[in-house]
Order: sequence, then structure tokens, then C-alpha cells
Amino acid sequence: MIKSLQRLGVCLMGIALFGCSSVKVSDYAQEKPTLDLSTYFNGTIDAHGIFTDRSDKVVKRFKVVIDAKWTVQNGKKVGVLDEAFIYSDGTTQRRVWTLTEIAPNRYKGTASDVVGEALGEVAGNALNWSYTLALPVDGKVYNVQFNDWMYQMDDKVMLNKAKMSKFGIYLGEVTLAFYKR
Repeated sequence: MIKSLQRLGVCLMGIALFGCSSVKVSDYAQEKPTLDLSTYFNGTIDAHGIFTDRSDKVVKRFKVVIDAKWTVQNGKKVGVLDEAFIYSDGTTQRRVWTLTEIAPNRYKGTASDVVGEALGEVAGNALNWSYTLALPVDGKVYNVQFNDWMYQMDDKVMLNKAKMSKFGIYLGEVTLAFYKR
């Protein structure tokens, strides 16, 4: 019995240590090309994506066309990303993000279905966003947390992987490939 409890304790400590280790955006500081949000997300960008549930089953496929424009307001870069979604089941959705540079390489973002503000940081070729999205599912709306990572591959392509959770429980992932026209 004592050996079983000791093994359980060792396993739990391992899980706790693994759960505490996480990637930081600064880990990508030396990666190229260097991501500049106002340069990449400017003009028209096409994206194709999937949502996979926690068993990795593809639940939804979609296409997004993004119309992005930036201005300078009060000395800060401000971008509007107008996203038009078309889902594989024929439904459509629109999300308009307003992104504001709050410090060098740090951004906040708002959209009508984002609860509060998204906070993001850029380093090297990567952007990490954290936010809560009010997600409609079967006639109900759930506030779901997103840990969203984007990686610029070259001047045309960016890859995006966002993990979704609620109350710390993993729900699934959104994977997107962006292509700048």
C-alpha cells in the first residue's frame, strides 16, 4: 500500500511539473522572419481552418477572408481586422477585431464576442494571444479560454494553433493557415 501511494505521489509530482512548464513567446525571439502585425495583417488575407475536439476529431472546417487596415491613433498602431467566416455546414459568421499596440511588441484586442480584452505579445516570428471568447454552441453561449499561437513562416504564410479550455479543462483546438494575397 505504501509503495502504491509513493508511486502515485511521484506520478502526481511529474504531472504537476509537466503542467507548469510552458512555452513563452520569448522562446521565439531569434526566429525569422520577424513578425510585424501591422505589416502582415494589412490588406486581404485568406485562411483555411479546422476545429478538432479533444479526441482530435475534426468537428468543423471553415474558410476566413480577412480585410485588415491599420492607422496610427495617439501615437499607437491600431488595426481593424474584419473577418468573414464560411463554415463547412454553410453557416457564416463575422468578427471584427480592433487591435491596439499598447507597448512595443504588446497588443490588446477587442471584438464583440471577446469577453474583456485579448492580450498578446510578439517575439521573433511568433504571437501569443490569450482571451476569452463567448462561443455559441447548440443555442447556448459558453465563455471559453483561448491560448492562441501564430507563427509567421514567410511574407505570405502564417500558421495558427489555438487551444481551447473551460475551467482549465482542454476542449479542443483550432488550426488555421493564413495566406496573404
